[in-house]
Amino acid sequence: MKAEEVLKLVKDKDVKFIRLWFTDILGQVKSFSITDAELEGALKNGMGFDGSSITGYQNIEESDMIALPDPSTFRILPWRPQEKAVGRMICDVLTPDRKPYEGDPRYVFKRAVKRANDLGFDHFYLGPELEFFYFKNSESTEVLDKGGYFDLTTLDVASDLRRDTVFALEEMGINIEYSHHEVGPSQHEIDMRYTDALKMADDVITYRVVVKEIAQKHGAYATFMPKPLFGENGSGMHTHQSLFKGDKNAFFSESDEANLSDTAKKFIAGQLRHAKEMSSIFAQWVNSYKRLVPGYEAPVYIAWSRRNRSALIRVPEYHPGKANATRAEFRSPDPACNPYLTFAVMLHAGLDGIEKKYDLPGSVEENLYHLTSEERKEMGVESLPDSLGEAIAVTAKSELVRKALGEHVFTRFIALKKKEWEKYRIQVTRHELDEYLSIL
Repeated sequence: MKAEEVLKLVKDKDVKFIRLWFTDILGQVKSFSITDAELEGALKNGMGFDGSSITGYQNIEESDMIALPDPSTFRILPWRPQEKAVGRMICDVLTPDRKPYEGDPRYVFKRAVKRANDLGFDHFYLGPELEFFYFKNSESTEVLDKGGYFDLTTLDVASDLRRDTVFALEEMGINIEYSHHEVGPSQHEIDMRYTDALKMADDVITYRVVVKEIAQKHGAYATFMPKPLFGENGSGMHTHQSLFKGDKNAFFSESDEANLSDTAKKFIAGQLRHAKEMSSIFAQWVNSYKRLVPGYEAPVYIAWSRRNRSALIRVPEYHPGKANATRAEFRSPDPACNPYLTFAVMLHAGLDGIEKKYDLPGSVEENLYHLTSEERKEMGVESLPDSLGEAIAVTAKSELVRKALGEHVFTRFIALKKKEWEKYRIQVTRHELDEYLSIL
């Protein structure tokens, strides 16, 4: 959609307010509204705002920023009144001299996609699978149902909730493939159809807002917190990825046993080699590492496989005539990450593998959870960091992540996450009091 089409649609559909969205460094959506009278000027010149109040953005003495709406992202919000309707556009953030702002996560991802384009790849396709929980409210973890994976029973009281969410997502221009109950009680998944990289990152941001808005309309609360329930599976964001040259899948090879091209093998090798360094980006919260433990279907072991879901990267088996479906599924990200930064480091790691010709280790088809630590060590299989503290220490030394994020985002992200870890580390938890107070 172009600027003039947005202006016409706003007039035809009686849109009175337009919300301008962008994200802070942690992936939290920031928004302010303009009226239809301001829209033409906003599309042409952008709208100014104070960047010093946005997490990870500017210092107060250099705080002026411009939000320039991307007209291709215009949608009418389906959960708002249709009379005097409300529209939405996602923005690029610019400096006062109208250059891309280096602290804008969307710009970080655009740079990564440009690198892929410069290497001859026309498309980086992504298909993330976001899981989430429905609770009675935001004050507790009281579940709505006790259903399990793919359940279709009266236990799954969220069927209507998911149904309305799918309708709203489709009205927001997001194509949906599946929706179903997940493994945990009150845990659900709605899968988006794969699409080009930047649109998908925008769609992930939109998806999270839509899921929460529709849940609220139904009197429930939706959360993308990675591990809200002790003893149950956490929520992941398994991400399917492939590179295309024109309409040809650069990951497919008919002659290879696993139907993986040399490009695909080097791409996967790059992600495996840099997985520890990327961990604090795709699992960016203290709570993320409560999910990344063995035994709950969360992949913590740095290996790849064709069938084995305990590995970090899975290559779904090839079906004849489905060359374009050949892809690598990166299984460790969680749905609370910043998708722009996560997809950026994933892409840079894969491209490093291609450019530097990394060798792909052999696949691991055994269930890694059933092996001892000695057996995994013998096979050369390492693990992701155990905590945010460990993860951020590894990231802080990473040249790849520094290059991917840029100096501005890299230094601020590290500082924010160190602060989060220190704040958590000094807490005295309920578990410690229950375990030790009466005996020590």
